[in-house]
Amino acid sequence: IVFAVINIITFFVMMVDKRKAINLSNERIPEGKIFFAATMLGALGVYMGMFIFHHKNRKWYFLIGIPILIVQNISLIYLIYLFLIKTI
Repeated sequence: IVFAVINIITFFVMMVDKRKAINLSNERIPEGKIFFAATMLGALGVYMGMFIFHHKNRKWYFLIGIPILIVQNISLIYLIYLFLIKTI
């Protein structure tokens, strides 16, 4: 449930930043914060937002980095799952 909520939030973060980009706002969400959110289990939401909103999908470090972070997120969830199984 936590994983789903985080990814929904990061998906909407991408939507908000895209709207700010269209409106040429000076108050954009920094790319570092987007990557941080992706590192904190939100990579799938960022990745879906990249392609649904056509946002940041031309930047090579998003095209390479976010799929790597998806693998990292899945690995972390698996490790947490294994830890919880051993403690129960």
